[in-house]
Amino acid sequence: MIDITTVLTLAIAVLASAVMAWVIGAGSSGATPFAPAVGANAISVLRAALLVGVLGLLGAALQGGNVSEAVGTGLIHGVSLPASGVILALTVGAGLMLVGIFTGYPIATAFTVTGAIVGVGLALGGDPAWAKYQQIVALWILTPPLGGGVAYALASVLPREDVPEDLSVPVLGGLVGAVVANVEFTILAPPGEASSIAATIAGSVPASPTVARAGVTLGLAVLVAALVRRDVQRDQRAALNRFLLVLGGLVAFSAGGSQVGLAVGPLVPLLDDYAVPLAAVLVGGGLGILVGSWTGAPRMIKALAQDYASLGPRRSISALVPSFAVAQVAILLGVPVSFNEIVVSAIVGSGLAVSGAGGTSAAKLSRTVLAWIASLVVSLALGYGVTTLLGPA
Repeated sequence: MIDITTVLTLAIAVLASAVMAWVIGAGSSGATPFAPAVGANAISVLRAALLVGVLGLLGAALQGGNVSEAVGTGLIHGVSLPASGVILALTVGAGLMLVGIFTGYPIATAFTVTGAIVGVGLALGGDPAWAKYQQIVALWILTPPLGGGVAYALASVLPREDVPEDLSVPVLGGLVGAVVANVEFTILAPPGEASSIAATIAGSVPASPTVARAGVTLGLAVLVAALVRRDVQRDQRAALNRFLLVLGGLVAFSAGGSQVGLAVGPLVPLLDDYAVPLAAVLVGGGLGILVGSWTGAPRMIKALAQDYASLGPRRSISALVPSFAVAQVAILLGVPVSFNEIVVSAIVGSGLAVSGAGGTSAAKLSRTVLAWIASLVVSLALGYGVTTLLGPA
């Protein structure tokens, strides 16, 4: 006989996950990727929202497994969150994000969801996953100096007269091509696994796997660099805009693969009980991100585009290249990471190269960092406190 209470609880958990997916798509994760291209007048706001939604869905379906499994089963050991715990974790995460929206504080989704799940799990008697926490904290701490540092370096070089853009931009294109060659996709491997373009091609070459993969990566990088160089030589301005569009697409794809785990990851412990494949849940989360992007992102894209327009296409490229790379590292490691943190760090680094420290508000940056830390602490305390008061369901 069907337990109505269980079905209702599960339905509420799925609804909470869908709401979180919509918020992610409507928020900065859905708006940031194409905002530079909109600011450079390379694409309209509505077309940008359409593309970011579709690419976010593809990223969720093809790359969302690592982060989703880490969020669902890798943050706490010894217990599995029940549906009520999933509802609480997602409610705390979404609630704190809404507080941030109405107060103007930049609350980070990754911090709130991670903190809430850990808090709920500890209250249920679970053991801390110290090794995973070290990995997560290391990436969270290293993201600002690495992403911001690379953005600063690129933004310092691209506008220089002694560095011709038919050389610098193709080199960047080659580096991006090398990263894409090693990005892992579920479609290139058997069910439950993932593989990259370089690894797949190298597997059919009679040579050392490491040497073959390096050769394929280098070959694809050179090919992309040659294509970008040809484009720049034909029409430099149009080529920069096209490169911005490609980078925006890659960042949007990465956002889907990274952020979908924050929406559907908490549902992972429930999948075995109901024989639901992870792939179906990832597609569902991707659809939620798509709807959020189409319905909520246009306004934020338009707002962010004004900030990016002040940077110009070269500094926007400088911000998006490290954003794409950092996001892919997080997906590969299965680490839930804040896209706000990734992109804000890159924008700050790129902006410092333009106007120096005087163009960056120390008070605003301090408030942002404190809000990120508070997001984690408050969500952990709420998850633990509410679960302790109510008791296990």
